Amino acid sequence: MSERTPSQWEDLTAADPHHSTWYVERFRTLAAQGADIVGEARLVDAMLPRGARVLDAGCGPGRIGGYLHRAGHVVTGVDVDPILIAAAEQDHPGPTWLVGDLAELDLPTEFDAIVCAGNVMTFLAPTTRTPVLTNFARHLTPTGRLIIGFGADRGYEFPQFFTDAEKSGLTTDLRLSTWDLRPFTEGSDFLVAVFSRVPPDARGVAR
Repeated sequence: MSERTPSQWEDLTAADPHHSTWYVERFRTLAAQGADIVGEARLVDAMLPRGARVLDAGCGPGRIGGYLHRAGHVVTGVDVDPILIAAAEQDHPGPTWLVGDLAELDLPTEFDAIVCAGNVMTFLAPTTRTPVLTNFARHLTPTGRLIIGFGADRGYEFPQFFTDAEKSGLTTDLRLSTWDLRPFTEGSDFLVAVFSRVPPDARGVAR
């Protein structure tokens, strides 16, 4: 069995053991101040009927998954950082919170939506990006959608990301530049992309 490749988030927290705690407290402070920290979740919620099964991939301390649970969805959150998962369990009871590596994602559930926000894709080890996208595709229902958001100039160029997504069995449904639905342009410094799963029997067919 090949050795597991740590994510860039794990490298960051290994170098600074206090980073995860700082990250948790940052969002707790923003929430206490009344800041809007769930814009991503509102977009995902608008795409779903009540009671949908949602995977919060790279869930951090649970701000997105917690909101979606309170909105009536069945939420599973996965993050590689146990400190962030502990905060999610404390601050947002209700969802299923799991410590896990998205590159090794293997859950017994297919999801109506998978949301991957907070620049999670850019914190992955580069060699695991395509496996993670493939895992996302594998965990979608036939009509499910994957919503990913991350910023430019973070080491993962948008064109390469779309190439990797296509290789992983995903088709692009929508490109936005913000979580509040502003259109994506060549000059956009942020990307929100919505994908669906390519049916297995349609892969490799020229489009």
